[in-house]
Amino acid sequence: MIRHFYRAMSPSVPLQEMIRAIRSARTQCEERGVIQRECAAIRAQFRQTDNGGRSHNLAKLLYVHMLGYPAHFGQMECVRMIGSSRYSEKRVGYLGAMMLLDEKQDASLLITNSIKNDLSHSNQHVQSLALCTLACMGSAEMSRDLAPEINRLLRSSNSYIKKKAALCAVHIVRKVQDLGELFVPSAHSLLSEKNHGVLHGTVVLITELCERSPGALERFRKTVPDLVQIMKGLVISGYSPDHDVAGVSDPFLQVRILRLLRILGRNNEAASDAMNDLLAQVATNTDSTKTVGNAVLYETVLTVLDIKSESGLRVLAVNILGRFLLNNDRNIRYIAMTSLQKIVATDHNAVQRHRGTIVDCLKDQDASVKRRALELSLALVSASNIRSMMKELLIFLSSCPPELRAQAASGIFNAGERYAPSQRWHIDTILHVLTTAGGDVRDETVPNLIQLITNTSELHCYTVHKLYRALLTDISQQPLVQVACWCIGEYGDLLLKGECQETEAVQVTEDDVLDALEIVLQSHMSTPTTRGFALTATMKLSTRITDNVDRIRSIVSIYGSCIDVELQQRAVEYNALFKKYDHMRAAVLERMPVIQKNSLGQTNGEVSEETIKETQLAKVRQDETPQQPAGQVCDLLDLLGGSQEPLQPSSLLGDPALTQPTTALTSAGGDLLDLLGGLEPSPLTPAPTVTVYEKNGVTLTLSCEQQSDSGLTITLTASNSTDSDISNFTLQAAVPKSVQLQMRSPSRDSLPARGAAKLTQLVVLNNPNKVNLKMRIRVSYTSQGSVIQDTVQVDSFPGLSAAGL
Repeated sequence: MIRHFYRAMSPSVPLQEMIRAIRSARTQCEERGVIQRECAAIRAQFRQTDNGGRSHNLAKLLYVHMLGYPAHFGQMECVRMIGSSRYSEKRVGYLGAMMLLDEKQDASLLITNSIKNDLSHSNQHVQSLALCTLACMGSAEMSRDLAPEINRLLRSSNSYIKKKAALCAVHIVRKVQDLGELFVPSAHSLLSEKNHGVLHGTVVLITELCERSPGALERFRKTVPDLVQIMKGLVISGYSPDHDVAGVSDPFLQVRILRLLRILGRNNEAASDAMNDLLAQVATNTDSTKTVGNAVLYETVLTVLDIKSESGLRVLAVNILGRFLLNNDRNIRYIAMTSLQKIVATDHNAVQRHRGTIVDCLKDQDASVKRRALELSLALVSASNIRSMMKELLIFLSSCPPELRAQAASGIFNAGERYAPSQRWHIDTILHVLTTAGGDVRDETVPNLIQLITNTSELHCYTVHKLYRALLTDISQQPLVQVACWCIGEYGDLLLKGECQETEAVQVTEDDVLDALEIVLQSHMSTPTTRGFALTATMKLSTRITDNVDRIRSIVSIYGSCIDVELQQRAVEYNALFKKYDHMRAAVLERMPVIQKNSLGQTNGEVSEETIKETQLAKVRQDETPQQPAGQVCDLLDLLGGSQEPLQPSSLLGDPALTQPTTALTSAGGDLLDLLGGLEPSPLTPAPTVTVYEKNGVTLTLSCEQQSDSGLTITLTASNSTDSDISNFTLQAAVPKSVQLQMRSPSRDSLPARGAAKLTQLVVLNNPNKVNLKMRIRVSYTSQGSVIQDTVQVDSFPGLSAAGL
């Protein structure tokens, strides 16, 4: 039917008939057939010199272009129609040029002269067509050629032309920044216009000039009183049917003026003082019941917070954002919390007044609002409200979406470490988080909690009882199970005594404790790391109990043939303690000493540069000091052959996530490493590190380590020094084609605020041809809702020359 219908159509079928035929096509194939036949007819008519339906054919071709089909063969027809003397053809020609041409097309240069002639045309509508086309697709060359004409039209007496000329000047300034000075005098004079369209275009032009030129910014700061008068006229003016939108007089112009005032008042006290009264008037007189009024109020708030405004005015701005939080529109609530997040560091007390409303937003159904409410709630935590805020955040953690649990747990840990009112409260809070969302916490949570427990000796009995009960209740939360196993191994004797003043006493037998550890060892939910904790705890209990040592020896011997190499090594070493070194087992398995933090104010296991320097200095002094012969003291490292090099503890006792530097002492004892083939530990040389990226609070460092003559392992370490978490952090790397690259999985995909944790990712390179090594790294992350992507070039690698690559 479509085929017969289209055959009956003449080559000059009207546009409406062609549209009807295309829409009636039942398949994509039929639609393509209709369009191909019509394009062929249009192309044939374009070749005719005497064609009376040129505008008609070009209009149909533009519709075909809007459907996504190629229409480039109509570009020259657009050029010819622009040069026509008939307005109907000129109008379609300019429309076609805006749709089919851009500054990269050579055909666009052919219309420069036509546009210049039409800018001087006596008909304002023809001038308007030329201005719109230049503002839409004018190239840098066209802008330079036609800028004087645009400046002349800015001084025209016709408001219709001045409005469009101002917007065309904005495009020219964006294309060629140097031409901005040409429009400064004209833009200054246009501020006295009464026509709102001209004022709107002028304010946009001035904004563009101020953002791109410091000199223009200083000159236009003198116009602040004029802008204030224009704004006051809009605020106090009565009803105007031409400009009224929902009871607000020309809100579009008001928003543009407020944005310009924000730029002019930034870091300038004189300009800020001149607009303080106006901003207060707008903030108090604008109706907030309509979306239009809220838009004006939001721009007012942003202006107040960005300039050097008075303290009372800033409080008023925060209160407006607080009212936004009560709005039924989720978009308004979202932008309110986004703005409060930016100022909570500088106006903390003002934001605190709206803490209850912000916490209520945690119950919102919208995921974006809930995420913003969580970020803002964590930022509001202080020493005075830590208990009440943690109560609300823990309730939220128990019911929050899975994608927010890691962020919520991380924020609770950071807040607890900074503002904990007591150590018992701190431990209870962390255990509550581990019980609720243990699978979503960061890797460093376990060693941090172990450090906290170790340093609170008065709470050892309370903690081991509480963790034991938690272990019996649920073993699915692996971090909680790891900490519980560590505490039972260290303080199992306190658990067996059953005397605890801090909590209800529970009588626990040796068999009960060993049964609980065996359940962990045999559970399919336990990870290899968790089993390592449980096996070490079981071994430590051999010196803390008296009746079940043979059972412990039996449990340990079973894992001597475990398929997991780490667990097997532990079991072999523990069996050696039972058999060959039983006389020193009690000393080896004694309690861990108190773990000291590296420096004041550090959290989450972070090591400062000063601490690293002090440690290196101490190692130098230790090397310079003559070694003293060991006495009768039995040390764990006596088993490792009396090495005098500073070593890290191996997995013999090792809680996998916790390491503590020790010094090897010479001993007459045997060498446990003989069991493993006479291995000798060698001192580790720290790889040199360089910073390759530092922007927006994100720092990326690079270190290299030689693996072979052609192999190199690069470690990329990223940290975040800002006050807000960074999510979706990814690294991509590219190297020359002859170099083989393999990127390992990163340690995490987010960067907590204030350097709470770092992200590490290994890059393995194989350079068999020994080419000059270069690497390009792309850094992508999301910060405060904005997606940021940067690329850095690495031309030199630390230690590369030493590696011989």
